[in-house]
Amino acid sequence: HEGSFETRVGRERQLSAIANQLHDLGFRRLQATSLKQKHIKALVNYWQRQNLSPGTIKNRMSCLRWWAEKVNRQAVVAAANDFYGIPDRQFVSDSSKAKSLAREQLDRVKDEHVRMSLRLQKAFGLRREEALKIRPRWADRGDHLHLKASWTRGGCLTSITLAGQSNCRLTGGRERTVPIRTREQRALPEQAKRLAGVGALIPRGRSYAEQLRIYERHTANAGLSKMHGLRHAYAQQRYLELTGWPSPHGGGPSKKDLTSAQQQADQLARLAISRELGHVREQITAVYLGR
Repeated sequence: HEGSFETRVGRERQLSAIANQLHDLGFRRLQATSLKQKHIKALVNYWQRQNLSPGTIKNRMSCLRWWAEKVNRQAVVAAANDFYGIPDRQFVSDSSKAKSLAREQLDRVKDEHVRMSLRLQKAFGLRREEALKIRPRWADRGDHLHLKASWTRGGCLTSITLAGQSNCRLTGGRERTVPIRTREQRALPEQAKRLAGVGALIPRGRSYAEQLRIYERHTANAGLSKMHGLRHAYAQQRYLELTGWPSPHGGGPSKKDLTSAQQQADQLARLAISRELGHVREQITAVYLGR
């Protein structure tokens, strides 16, 4: 029971997949305490043969370290990923991850609460959790949405262990505001309020965990995936509005090709977008916009 519901579900899926992979690699009759260095090396070699991204492999290594800690076998997994030849992850992709959401795609989503959450993600760049937990009547402040800290993701306080391994501890969420700029945006909270009443976009009688599973099932059935890309599309649209030209991921010029005046406008736009997305660092906008 460590971490959020999503963290626990993700860890369970990863560890179940790892157990199956160890079985397929010829390691049979393993118990939870049977973890050895040869198992780690076999898994990493297997993942590298699959050409998985460094980020994916590092996420799986985090699960392995968690497992090793719980069975008191920490020494089995090396503290540094470069011990296994795992390169640094590439945070900024060369291509855009923006996703669109056409009307016909949305119509294939059968649950009306899930449809509304998706529309809010697209219109305001909300995270999935925020779009599920939001209480539209409380959040709507006329010219902006106000997001409670309990709906949003926390920051990350990074510490370095004596072994040189970095640990990230999530802090509490951060309240933030997102501007309502267009007529379409203005109409959406009104529709959300009629659907949710005085509550959240999680129907009465359902927990967040249950609604998350319903969201995942209905989006998958509608052929939708990686809807975090709606935040990328929101960021790129805001950049165009604030600067007057497309972001690098939107087909615009890179930062180094801008004039000094344009670079100043670029910096101010990135700071504004970072705040609207709920990030502390301006540098994170390179993930959404390019650089």
